[in-house]
Amino acid sequence: MKILMFSVRDDEEAAIKAWAESNHVQVDTNDLEFHPDTAELARGYDGVVIQQRSAIGDDPSVYQKLADMGLKQLTSRTAGVDTIDIPAAKKAGLTVTNVPAYSPNSVAEMSVAQTMRLIRNLELFDSRLGQQNFQWAGLQAREIRSLTVGIIGAGRIGGTAARLFHGLGAKVIAYDVVRHPELEDVLTYVDTKEDLLKQADVVDLHVDLNETSKGLIDAAALKLMKNDAFIINASRGPVIVTGDLVDALKAGEIAGAALDTVEGEAALFNQNHQGEVLQDTNVAQLMQMPNVMITPHVGFYTNLAVKNMVDISLNDVLAILKGQPTDHAF
Repeated sequence: MKILMFSVRDDEEAAIKAWAESNHVQVDTNDLEFHPDTAELARGYDGVVIQQRSAIGDDPSVYQKLADMGLKQLTSRTAGVDTIDIPAAKKAGLTVTNVPAYSPNSVAEMSVAQTMRLIRNLELFDSRLGQQNFQWAGLQAREIRSLTVGIIGAGRIGGTAARLFHGLGAKVIAYDVVRHPELEDVLTYVDTKEDLLKQADVVDLHVDLNETSKGLIDAAALKLMKNDAFIINASRGPVIVTGDLVDALKAGEIAGAALDTVEGEAALFNQNHQGEVLQDTNVAQLMQMPNVMITPHVGFYTNLAVKNMVDISLNDVLAILKGQPTDHAF
């Protein structure tokens, strides 16, 4: 049995090697994304695992090509699968799986860390100190126990974030189309997104990317937020309309933002643009704002999360090839 993994980073190799040795399976790797022009590399393999930052492509025949090679599945070792045309893959007879919960704590902890930096004005202090200005006047911080944190999307990650924020003493409210009774000891559900935006001092986004969540936070939504409120996005870039966020920050409609993901990030993130003029004018403007933090979609990037992404994805491939069920199929 042979499995090919696309887009493998150096930090994943140890976990891949350990899994391959433990399961007596040959696992080969490359550093290429899976696209119609790289699909041929999968010939001769029994299983394929991918990790995409950009869409596979508009040609649905790539999925049939995998099926014609004898492959039965296409596994993403990430939670997001918007880069895959799932109907086309299923039409070709491929089982598509993902890793929906590689480590809810990794992303939830990122949100908490970003929130703490914002409410303590640490980015603004960094800006002053960079100019050798050690004054602290005007940068009084707020304690998290005095704040209301509003979580949009209280699923695995959002629910974990709720417990962390509650543990720090914050009042936590949440909006989600699905309510989880097991979280009601740490949060209070509100009826609408608008209710949450009006009440929250910190808006923390943890929604999946789908047709209902694209543009979820636009100009109208931002105008509902308090002028001294912050927004945190550790979900997916298109959830926030970036241009509208830039305008809201310039107008002082909100106090700041922490973004681990942005629209169009595939052209920016995990690449070195040092010395270049960024073509994305919205991101370029955000990076000049001292009350904005941008990180290159690294909320997931912890030791435990990386190992889980490798192990769970390969376990799913093995199960499918053996004709066994998996809980992660679409």
